[in-house]
Amino acid sequence: MSKYLTRNTTELDVVPLKTAKADKGHVRRFHVMAKPGGAKCNIDCQYCFYLHKEGLLHQPKQPRMSDELLERYIEQYIASQDSNEVTFSWQGGEPTLLGLDFFRKVIVLQKKYAAEGITVNNDLQTNGIILNEEWCEFLAQNNFLVGLSIDGPENIHNKYRVTRSNKPTFHLVMKAVALLRQYDVKFNALVTVNRHNVKYPIEVYRFLVDELKVSYIQFTPVVEPKNFESAAPQFFNDSAVPFLGSPEARPGNVMSIVTDWSVDPDDWGNFLKVTFEEWINNDLGRVMVNLFETAVAQTMGKPSQLCVTSEFCGKAIAVEHTGDIYSCDHFVYPEYKLGNINDQNLPDMALSVRQEGFGMSKRDSLPEYCKRCPHLNLCWGECPKNRIIKTPDGEIGLNYLCSGIKTFFDFAQPILVGLVTVMNTGANKTQLSKGSAKPESF
Repeated sequence: MSKYLTRNTTELDVVPLKTAKADKGHVRRFHVMAKPGGAKCNIDCQYCFYLHKEGLLHQPKQPRMSDELLERYIEQYIASQDSNEVTFSWQGGEPTLLGLDFFRKVIVLQKKYAAEGITVNNDLQTNGIILNEEWCEFLAQNNFLVGLSIDGPENIHNKYRVTRSNKPTFHLVMKAVALLRQYDVKFNALVTVNRHNVKYPIEVYRFLVDELKVSYIQFTPVVEPKNFESAAPQFFNDSAVPFLGSPEARPGNVMSIVTDWSVDPDDWGNFLKVTFEEWINNDLGRVMVNLFETAVAQTMGKPSQLCVTSEFCGKAIAVEHTGDIYSCDHFVYPEYKLGNINDQNLPDMALSVRQEGFGMSKRDSLPEYCKRCPHLNLCWGECPKNRIIKTPDGEIGLNYLCSGIKTFFDFAQPILVGLVTVMNTGANKTQLSKGSAKPESF
């Protein structure tokens, strides 16, 4: 089981920086998602949550992290981790637009600042368009793990993932897949589940498993308020917040609170049900799906492997090309800026009282409706950025996806309990793939 797109970044206690190493039982560790090229991208996905940062953050036409700032970031990030393994995540926008020489420099600097015994890993999230033989050779030689953005088979993928001239991108992504395989580069599939592809769960899932032959899949639901380009999460007009189940709390309505491409909450629940049943009947133990793997772990009494289903968050911050630090890559708004690594040390911001409060509020701000839910320990209100509707009682702060999440766990929880029971008794795992994924099967 893995966390986020790739490598394990374990949930850790938040403790003051000065005492982090001194206090037994605590370690100082957090994760950073780096945006060294800002929001710049070579395609124009209609649902992208980051392209608008060009205007919001007043980014130049060619945003790029300077060499001096890159070195400062790498030095501080490695030094701030009380672990013998450090993982760098490079995202965007589209990070490959920075060119290979930028990432060659990354490797040199990582070797310069990683002490003996420290293992440095790199993840690269990309649309794959720029990848060629030289890129793939570099990625393979330096053990990069690639998160490849793809939304399903051709007719589904091309719905929203298009070039700036509105041309399809599927064939370009598949060229990248062929090269990644040729050079034996490890890659995972990152799927943004939107209003369109959510209606084709089997087609999407089986394409990823049978044609892409990936062993790890990350499903991320698209939920964007109509004013997301200018309004920060949780900074909204209370009077405009719709109730759970109302037409305004679903996409497609003229008065909807979300964009037309946002996933419908009930469709999201069905997507999870169908793919979960397909996974547990045919691919359990062979394919890892982020939301299902963590649900199994949580049912076993272990911590969530994902921030969205954890009791607390705040351990995954974002750094922009300017060195500005934000509470999360989904909270890159002026209201959530923690500081800049030119002026403050990275760990001082990541482990600050302010950021600790941000992480703790994930649990503390839950409405009573959530606290009474039988699935609370599997959901924890999902991502705070999606808490944009009211409960039936009128309390603000309910997750937009609530109805779908409840539908999924109503279906999956008995299966999860049965699966964990079978696992604890040491049953042959192959027996699970032959049975029906109905609750009574366990």
